Amino acid sequence: MTTTVTRNGPSPTREELLRRASELVPVLKERAAQTEHMRQLPSETVRDFVDAGLIRVGVPDRYGGLGIEYDAMFEMAWELGRGCGASAWCYALWTVHAMLAGYFPAEGQAEFFASGPNTLASSAFNPMGKKAAPVQGGYRVSGHWEFSSGSDASSWAELGAMTPNGMIWMLIPRANYEIVDNWFVSGLSGSGSKDIVIKDAFVPSYRVLTPDTAGNGDWNGWELHRQARYHVPLRCLLGWDLLAPLIGMVRGCIDEFIATARERSGPAGRAVDSPAMQIRLAEASAEVAAAQSLLLSDLREMLGRGAHGDRFTDLDRARYQRDRAFGTKLCLQAVNRLFEASGGHAIFQSAPIQRFFRDAQAATHRETMLLDVAGQTYGRMILGGS
Repeated sequence: MTTTVTRNGPSPTREELLRRASELVPVLKERAAQTEHMRQLPSETVRDFVDAGLIRVGVPDRYGGLGIEYDAMFEMAWELGRGCGASAWCYALWTVHAMLAGYFPAEGQAEFFASGPNTLASSAFNPMGKKAAPVQGGYRVSGHWEFSSGSDASSWAELGAMTPNGMIWMLIPRANYEIVDNWFVSGLSGSGSKDIVIKDAFVPSYRVLTPDTAGNGDWNGWELHRQARYHVPLRCLLGWDLLAPLIGMVRGCIDEFIATARERSGPAGRAVDSPAMQIRLAEASAEVAAAQSLLLSDLREMLGRGAHGDRFTDLDRARYQRDRAFGTKLCLQAVNRLFEASGGHAIFQSAPIQRFFRDAQAATHRETMLLDVAGQTYGRMILGGS
């Protein structure tokens, strides 16, 4: 049975949601040190995201979504990232996981959103070493998953595993797994990206998805929701949720760099009059603006093509991966050049810029974010290699 949520009153517009995200920036900035110390988001931050309606951008309309297209989420994530990188990281992932749930079979979606549109889910999609054995009506699952961001506040996990027929993704309720508190890291500490363990759980077939065919031959999400996002291969849409908060971290770094430069003076004169500082700021600003443009251009292209039912080729997918990785490279270059020029005081724990720097380094430590990996695939295809 499918449960449909009816909205009470008019939904906020895209502009209103972006305004709410902007208003949260100073709040998140004030909580950033606390968030890092706690190694997870404070409950107040989670509540702020829910109360502002920001997560519901990812929710299918029939379950309480806001009728706003998915690309708005990325603008909100990079705005929130100006205040706290870890908070923006969790926001982006919770929102994309709500969107992802809409690809699953109808019964699984209804169960996932049974508690309402603000259902939070963490994830860990690496299937290697995780077993899903076929049984009557579903699978018996066991395994140990790493890097499940936002797990403490989540009531579900979206996990990957291997079956005899290949990889699957699963919706797993909180009662079926344990969280291992092992997240002691140098960056993105506040994301609470802890391990998840399942010793033996039954997962019904209606909570299972084949990621490679979702939105790419398996049109369940499109048939249920008729939203453009579900007419796009799931694999094309994922990963941008990691770039968006990284863009926010760079923007936060730029904010701090400007504020500090305006305050600094020394034997060589005022920092704001330094050509080296001016050039570094100009380069970093251009790099993050280029990353933003790449992200929005590709996302809007995907959604536009999805709305028209266009097909996506392997080369399309390789190009999107290339652009996402190149945007990541631009962001890392930007934050590195600013931190290098920020002076000795930037290394104090009381300086917000050092947290943006460390969080940005952590955000890029994923294979899918590396141009060395994504660039090879694109280059090989263009050159006609196998």
